[in-house]
Amino acid sequence: MQKRLESVKWHLWHGNTTKGLELINDLAWDADLHRQEASTKYEKIKPLIRYISELESYIRQNAHLIVDYSERYRYGEAISTGFVESTVNYVLAKRFAKKQQMQWSKAGAHQMLVVRTKVLNDEWESEFKKQYPLFRAQPGGVMPMAA
Repeated sequence: MQKRLESVKWHLWHGNTTKGLELINDLAWDADLHRQEASTKYEKIKPLIRYISELESYIRQNAHLIVDYSERYRYGEAISTGFVESTVNYVLAKRFAKKQQMQWSKAGAHQMLVVRTKVLNDEWESEFKKQYPLFRAQPGGVMPMAA
């Protein structure tokens, strides 16, 4: 069973969710057979079956999001967002600290992250134009005179 689980991991790492799901189903079948055998008394077999079922459900629901990490690794692309998460955690922790001169509230931090996300997704200008329709008006358009 351990070798099959390692094989599932290998296939998922390589983005092959179809084969991974096949192996998970085989693993679930074998675990259920062990549970049914009267001579075999594995006390952890029921939790194992539950975990296998949860893994199968998760893979099935998120198959479209599972990427081929081996290919990314070969091309030198990032395979983890850990560095981004740790940076965000560091900045947020620093701004929430009582010793800081400028301290964020939870609502303020959320709004800052919303703005940052809009900038990174290149959506900030359209959002800004909702509030200020004349922002970056097209050339040749009539603009009102300033007082």
